[in-house]
Amino acid sequence: MAVDDSGPSSVPAETPDVHEAFPRFTPDQMKVLEHWGQRRTTGVGDVLFTAGDTVDEVFVVNAGRVAVIEQGIRDQRVVRVHGERRLLGELGMVEGQPALFSGRVVEAGEVVAVPVDRLHGVALQDSVLGETILRAYLIRRAMLIEAGAGMRIIGSCYSPETRRLLDFSTRNRLPYKWIDVEKDPKVDAFLQRMNVGVTDTPVVVLTGGRLRRNPSISALADEFGLRAMPDDPQGDLLIVGAGPGGLAASVYGASDGLDVTLLDARAVGGQASTTSRIENYPGFPAGISGSELTERTAIQARRFGAHVAVPATVTSIANHGDCFRAVVDGRDDIRARAVVIATGVVYRRLDVSGFHRFETGNVFYEATVKERQACGTDPVAVVGGGNSAGQAAVFLARTTPTVYLIVRDRDLGAKMSRYLVDQVTRIEAIKVMTGSEVRELRGDRFLTSIQVRDNTTGSCSELAVRALFVFIGAQPRTGWLSGLAELDDHGFVLTGSDVGALSTPGTGDANRAVLETSMAGMFAVGDVRHGATRRVAAAMGEGAIAVALVNQYLTSTGMASHRDHTVRSR
Repeated sequence: MAVDDSGPSSVPAETPDVHEAFPRFTPDQMKVLEHWGQRRTTGVGDVLFTAGDTVDEVFVVNAGRVAVIEQGIRDQRVVRVHGERRLLGELGMVEGQPALFSGRVVEAGEVVAVPVDRLHGVALQDSVLGETILRAYLIRRAMLIEAGAGMRIIGSCYSPETRRLLDFSTRNRLPYKWIDVEKDPKVDAFLQRMNVGVTDTPVVVLTGGRLRRNPSISALADEFGLRAMPDDPQGDLLIVGAGPGGLAASVYGASDGLDVTLLDARAVGGQASTTSRIENYPGFPAGISGSELTERTAIQARRFGAHVAVPATVTSIANHGDCFRAVVDGRDDIRARAVVIATGVVYRRLDVSGFHRFETGNVFYEATVKERQACGTDPVAVVGGGNSAGQAAVFLARTTPTVYLIVRDRDLGAKMSRYLVDQVTRIEAIKVMTGSEVRELRGDRFLTSIQVRDNTTGSCSELAVRALFVFIGAQPRTGWLSGLAELDDHGFVLTGSDVGALSTPGTGDANRAVLETSMAGMFAVGDVRHGATRRVAAAMGEGAIAVALVNQYLTSTGMASHRDHTVRSR
């Protein structure tokens, strides 16, 4: 469907849709939007926003019609047409990311343009309207990801470089479509049109047809505006790790008026963002996806003024008396008066024959829409006995006819929540194998089967699978601490009364704050902390507590906030 501006008879009709991702605002809600924005007359052919550009306004059609256009490499197509009182755009546009589509007027009328930085005022005046806008954008982002819209990643399923780009894009919820050079029969002609050889892959085709050959993760992040490093390297609070604990700390810290920088080496949301459904999070009786929960929190953090940068790896950190100095990616220098450690954990790898041969192509440590799409209807195996493994098995079983769940414990409920055990055992597609473990991965160019051993009988069986999902425990990300904080024997950060107590029993500091490390001004939250509860709600609660302790520390040491802000919200 092409855009034709030749006359009224050729104007595309408004796309019929009652989906909550495309709400039609009430007249009263339009008045609220007009109060915070500006009415503008539009003519046929006017471009409201262009794919690839960043925008600082949200548009709502007041009269007339606007086409949302996807720009391909050599052509364009109309994705949707919005009419009266319909919201335009998608989530990235309000987060400072380049627009994925263009918006062009196809019937003259009027729009209401609301500056992005005024959406908070909209939500304060009409909370229902604010929630409607946010939810619409979140759902649209999910729909774009599901549909494979956005940029194109072209590369081989056997290429570690392709897997690197796919993992980063998936973890950061960047809409994309993967074109596998090994399986797509049209890929050669596609590459020829772009003057790219197969040996040049992976390549990324960005919105508007811009081509990047095997870009680094940092370069790709810069294209989407994900590395919002502060202009002034000196701040109040540095949070390392953007999982639930780090995100909560950034929200509370920034809302308390602190100058906050939040860094993560991989993605906002941590491992929680890869969880398809969290059903025991308080306040969400119907459950909530990990991606939506963490994405909402990240939006809050940015709205309160926190600097959020991904990917940004802290390679070392040192204490200089009145501040901490962190080296980021070996070059950037970030200084802060206090630090919150929230780096979480990384899943352990299987130490079995053949594992390293297939790790970059057929082994996954998370189960999201993209992994499920890549598996198709092929049988898969999930290894692990905790909640992450159970949630992955349930999620994959929605589209995969056979999911083997391999658990070392004899009892499925030994480490898995009861509600998940009930779900797993009710789904026919999930074949539970307790008291078992993987012994070998087999195949030629790609994984074709795994050998599984029954630990009770000692017998082995071969399962035909095309992908392996691994959730077998984790180890903390604390190597960057450079000995600055005391760790336990497994590398987890000691806090509160545990500091000193493990190495010398009976000598722990009972007066030390519960989340304070052995270094004054440095705190730890979430899974990286010794004795952590390992629950999303607990990590977020710790993030809030840590900020209260940071404020106490800054007050007690006479260090005022770096920026003169009043408390906006508690």
